[in-house]
Amino acid sequence: MKRLLLLVVLACVSWSSLPQASSKTQEDTLKTSASEIVPIVEDTLQQYDNFKKTIQLSKKNKEFKTLGEAYIGLAQWHEDHTVLDSSIVYLKKAISVYEKQEMTKELAETYLLLVTNYSGTAEYDKGSETVFKALALYEKLGDQQGVAQCYTKICDLLYYSDSYAEGADYCKKAIAIQEKYGYEEDLALSYRRLAENQLFLGDLDESLANMNQAINLYKTIGETGPPILACYNGRGNIYKYMERYQEAIEDYNRCYEGAKAIGLERYMMPPTANIGHVYLLQGKYAEALPYNLRAIEIMKRIGNSKNLWENYMHVSNIYKELGDYKSALEYHELYEQGHTEYLNTIIARKDSELQVKYETAQKDLAILDKEAKIAQQRKTQWLYIGIAGLLAIFLFGMYFTLKNIRKKRKSLAILNSELDAKNRQNELLLKEIHHRVKNNLEMVKSLIALQSAKLEDGASKEAMLASQNRVQSMGIIHQKLYQGENLGSIEMKDYFMNLSEGVLDTFNAEEKVKIECAMDNLNLDVDTAVPIGLIVNELLTNALKYAFPEGVKGEINISLAQKDNDLLLKVSDNGIGKTGGSQPKGTGFGTQLIQLLTQQLNGTISEDHKNGTAVSFNFKNFKVA
Repeated sequence: MKRLLLLVVLACVSWSSLPQASSKTQEDTLKTSASEIVPIVEDTLQQYDNFKKTIQLSKKNKEFKTLGEAYIGLAQWHEDHTVLDSSIVYLKKAISVYEKQEMTKELAETYLLLVTNYSGTAEYDKGSETVFKALALYEKLGDQQGVAQCYTKICDLLYYSDSYAEGADYCKKAIAIQEKYGYEEDLALSYRRLAENQLFLGDLDESLANMNQAINLYKTIGETGPPILACYNGRGNIYKYMERYQEAIEDYNRCYEGAKAIGLERYMMPPTANIGHVYLLQGKYAEALPYNLRAIEIMKRIGNSKNLWENYMHVSNIYKELGDYKSALEYHELYEQGHTEYLNTIIARKDSELQVKYETAQKDLAILDKEAKIAQQRKTQWLYIGIAGLLAIFLFGMYFTLKNIRKKRKSLAILNSELDAKNRQNELLLKEIHHRVKNNLEMVKSLIALQSAKLEDGASKEAMLASQNRVQSMGIIHQKLYQGENLGSIEMKDYFMNLSEGVLDTFNAEEKVKIECAMDNLNLDVDTAVPIGLIVNELLTNALKYAFPEGVKGEINISLAQKDNDLLLKVSDNGIGKTGGSQPKGTGFGTQLIQLLTQQLNGTISEDHKNGTAVSFNFKNFKVA
C-alpha cells in the first residue's frame, strides 16, 4: 500500500503550482492596491514602465507604503510574463521596505506571497522558513485570519514533503478558525488543501467530499477564476485514483478551458499533465506522450519546476512502453537528477523548519556575556576563512566545469543529424548548470552579507561589500546565459545596465548618480565577459565611493566597442577626480585586480583626470562570440 501511494504522489500534478490559486482574500488585496497606483493598461511593457516610474517617485517622496505595493505589483508582472526568480527578487525588495518601516501587517502579507513563489520554484526549505516568520508576526498582531492563512500554507508545504497526516492537521486548525469568524474564501482554500492531503492518506471518499465542499463555497461567493479552476483540477485527481477516468478528464477539461479563457498559459499546465497521466494509467501511451511533453515545456519556460521530475518519469515510462529505449533512458536520467534534488529540498525544509521554531522560541533570551562574545568572534574568524576557501574552491570548480562543457559542445558539433534531439537536451542541461551556478553565487553572496553583518570594523565591512559586488557581477552573467537564447555569449550593453542597477542599489545611489551605456549591442564570450564585468564593477564601485562626495550628483558613462581586432572599453565620470581634495583610502586590492584582469586579456590601461576621471582599456585580439 505504501508503494502504491508513492506512485500516486509521483503521478499527481497539483494546482498549487499556480500562484493565483492561493488565498484570494490576502493576495488579491495587495494586487489591487498596487493597481490603484499604477494604471492597468493592455501593453505589458507599458505596465512595466509604469511600475518603474512609481517606484522612482515613491522613493523620491518617501511614500514607503506605495513603494512596497509597487514592488509587489512588479513582482506579479514578472510572475505573469517572465520567470518566478525575478518575481522573488521584487518581493524581497518589498519585504526590505516593510521591515525598515516596521509595517508589520504588510510585511506578514508579503511573506505569504513569497511562500507561494518559493513553492512554485520547489524551494520548500525557504518557503517553510518564510511562512513561520509570517505566522510569528500574525500571532503578535492577534490577527486570526492571518494565522489561519499561515496554517493553510504550512499544510500545502507539508503536502510536498509527503507529510500528509501533519498537513491535514494544520488544515483542520485553519478551518476551525475560518468557520468561527466566517472567512469564506480562505475556508474554501483550506478545504481544498485538506482534500489534497487526504487523497494520499487513502481517504478517497472523504477527500472527494471536502473538495466538493470547497467548490460549493467558491460557487456561493461567485468565484469563477483560478481558485475554483484549481478545485476542478484537484477533483480530477481524486476521480483519477478512484479509476473514474471519464469524470477525471471532464474536470481536467473544465480546468483547462477556464485557464485558457484567463489567457495565462501557466494555468493550463496542471490539467495538461494530468490528462496525459490518465491516458498513461489506461495504457494509451501514444495519446499520453504529447500531453506530458507539453507540460514539461511549459514548466521549463515559466520556471515552475517542482513537478518537473514527475513528468520526466512519466515520459520515460511512456517511451519505454513505445519501444524507444534511447529516449526512455535520457528522460530517466533527468528524472533521477530531479528526484534527488526534490528529496534534498525536503530534508532542507525540515531542517529549516526546526531552526525557525527554535529561533522563535529563543527570541527573548538575554544577550550573551562578554566571554561568549569573544568565543563568537573566534567562530566568525574561522567562518570568514571557511567562506574564502569555499569561494576559491567554487571558482576553480566553476572554471573546470565550464571548460569540460565547452569540450563536450565541440565534440557534439561533429555528430550527424540523428543527434539533433540530443543536442537540444544538452542545451537544456547547460542552461540548468548556469542556473545552478547563479544560485550558488547568490548563496555565496548571502553568506558574505551574513558575515559582514557580524563585523564591526569598517574596513572589513567595506571589503566584504566589495566581495559581494564581485560575486554579483559574475552571477548576472550566468543569469543572462540561462535566460538568453545563445548559451555561448553575453550581450554586453544589457549586462552593463543590469550590473549598474545592482551597484547603484548597493550604494543606495539611484537618485544621486546616473549611469549611461553609450554603446551598440555587442556580444562577447564568457571568458572575455567575466573579467570585463569584474573590471567595470571595480570602476563603478570606486566612482561611487570617491568621485561624488556627499550631496554631489553626477554621471558615469560606460562604452565598449570593437575596432578591427581590438576591443575598446572606457569608463568615465564627471566627479571630483584625483585633484578634488580627497584621495581614495582603500586597500588597493581593486586596482591590483583591474591590472591583473587587464593583463589576462592582453590589454593596456590609460587614465585621464581633466574633467573627472576617465579610464580607458585596449584589449588586443579579443575573442569573438
